[in-house]
Amino acid sequence: MKNRLLFLFTLMFAILPAQKSALKKTINHITEGKNATVAVSVKGIDFPFEWHNADGEKKLPMLSVFKFHIALTILNEVDQGKLKLDQRIFIKKSDLLENTWSPIREKYPDGNMELPLSEIIRYTVALSDNNGCDILLRLLGGTEKVQQFMDEKGVKNFQIRYNEEWMHKGKEYLYPNYTTTRSLNHLYKDFYHQKILSPASTKFLMNVMLNTTTGGNKLKEQLPAGTPIAHKTGSSGKEGPLTIAENDSGIITLPDGQHYAISVFVSDSSETDAVNNKMISDISKAVWDYLNAPRQGFFFHRK
Repeated sequence: MKNRLLFLFTLMFAILPAQKSALKKTINHITEGKNATVAVSVKGIDFPFEWHNADGEKKLPMLSVFKFHIALTILNEVDQGKLKLDQRIFIKKSDLLENTWSPIREKYPDGNMELPLSEIIRYTVALSDNNGCDILLRLLGGTEKVQQFMDEKGVKNFQIRYNEEWMHKGKEYLYPNYTTTRSLNHLYKDFYHQKILSPASTKFLMNVMLNTTTGGNKLKEQLPAGTPIAHKTGSSGKEGPLTIAENDSGIITLPDGQHYAISVFVSDSSETDAVNNKMISDISKAVWDYLNAPRQGFFFHRK
């Protein structure tokens, strides 16, 4: 019996790397020949699995993905009783900058009105509103407060320096707001397991992210209809011929109810927007197919 167990464990540790090698081969095929840095990380939330490619530990610009970190910091203030979700925040017309993505401004072009904090978070995360983002940062006292909270929670390879207004002043302000896809997945796992926020705040933000309207052609595009995906996107648009960042990341629910985090950052790409988004979509589909593939033998990689 002892020899049989030894054989089975030896077989398991021989097969697992081969399986991950197959995933690596598929993703390498998707990114092959593309003039871009493509960072991919996958992490089981409630099952033991982790994989990232060589770029998964590179510090890459987040763009609007940093709104997830900002929302975590705001909700920590709620948990501490310093803010309330139903607290009404006055928004001046001067808060609603032009020439930036802002569904709040589109709905309330004259400003000078109030929105509950919960709505500003929803606009900022689910609709990726840039003005909403900077309103939240002003409530916090600046990006330094977000950095401090992430540091306190042990988040590695993360930096936030500039708000949306500054990022619109030039591409040199995009790169200092960075993370690695591997670090981001660790944060998603800790967030899901309520190690960052209270259960109530975790549930609130999960629901907001499940209703994200941006990035329909990225991670979620090729997943089965109705698949729950709580995600946050980020996009720089074109800076001349270059796309500094086309990103999507989040938590996906598998058919058996288990979850995994996936983060795909396409950086410094000379490819078209369509190609960049298709890479993210194809990678997401490849990971989904891999994690749902039947496994033979005594072990199953998702227990």
